[in-house]
Amino acid sequence: MEFFWISIAGLCTVAILSFLYSDNPLYKVAEHFFVGIAAGYVVCAEFYNVFLPNLWRPLTSGSDYWLIIPLILGIALFTRFSDELGWISRWPMSVIIGTYSGLAVIGFASGDMVLQVQASLIPVFEPATISTFSSEPSVLNFLQIFRNPLFTLGLICVLFYFFFSVEHKGGLRHIATTGTTLLMIGFGAGYGYTVMTRIALLFDRFYFLFVEWLKIAA
Repeated sequence: MEFFWISIAGLCTVAILSFLYSDNPLYKVAEHFFVGIAAGYVVCAEFYNVFLPNLWRPLTSGSDYWLIIPLILGIALFTRFSDELGWISRWPMSVIIGTYSGLAVIGFASGDMVLQVQASLIPVFEPATISTFSSEPSVLNFLQIFRNPLFTLGLICVLFYFFFSVEHKGGLRHIATTGTTLLMIGFGAGYGYTVMTRIALLFDRFYFLFVEWLKIAA
């Protein structure tokens, strides 16, 4: 049975990778197979981990009668399949989008924006780096002194790029151009990290195909 299931996984992997050559029926079968399993798994996980403990059991036990409101809104979502009653689904959809938008703003402000602002409030020159260079003079310790000034200068240039109250011309244009360059470097680094992550996943699939699958088959 282990060889059977590993062979199924290997064949599905080859079928998905066959899309690199051309769109073919084998790829479509594997695609629908993957999407169907993923959708079924999500439905089961949501039913047992969210619907039953958070809605159905508290509602049937009589402890939280107000949960009838999200139950009605959840049922109203299925009116989307009706041409005549489809407008009803807009109400629960608006509640879902509004709620998650508010939670996302709070999460972004507390978990991302505030932390970035705090990390940007640093001294221009750190006394620790200066004392380290004084005690141990070296090129590396000397460059450490200019780490915070370069960061502060780059932060000012990037923020100035988004300052549109003043026309970016003359010397100000060079500041905005420097900010644009730093933004492109940051975006490129993030994109490169994403590509490296995908390549790591590809190597993992190749390892599965040429090592684990062939070892079981042998």
